[in-house]
Amino acid sequence: MRQTDTMSVGAALRGWFRRTGSEILGWVVVVVGVILMPLPGPGMVIVVSGLAILSRHYVWAQRVLGPLERKATEAAKFGVETWPRIAVSFLGGVWLAVLGVIWWIGPDIPEFEVLGVGFGPELPAQGWATALGLWASAVAAWALLAYSVVRWREPRPADVP
Repeated sequence: MRQTDTMSVGAALRGWFRRTGSEILGWVVVVVGVILMPLPGPGMVIVVSGLAILSRHYVWAQRVLGPLERKATEAAKFGVETWPRIAVSFLGGVWLAVLGVIWWIGPDIPEFEVLGVGFGPELPAQGWATALGLWASAVAAWALLAYSVVRWREPRPADVP
């Protein structure tokens, strides 16, 4: 095989991935996110990530993503406006991490019924998979909080010495 043949194969693969491969990846990410939505974990973040990938190829995905980006930016700015809000957001991540530990350990719970569906003595969906989802959500929350603080936190006169 000549040097130009391998370069053209590489260029063809890159071209394929830019269009078809990234489109397949976007749809797979969206489907995985939809499947994860009812479970504890970052399902919605995964769906939005898939939409971001698909927005490179589809105008409808760009239209869906635009308002989501604006609302997310507004919420992030609001969330880091004061230090108490930042602290509560951080503690939300701590809560997710603690819940992950509880679901990993899987203690027995009292038996009870909600709308005819019985629960207990085991936690619903207990185990390492749910724990990993909760921990991933905590890490994502902390990462997004840190990004929001760096990106949108404006110093207030009370913050400046």
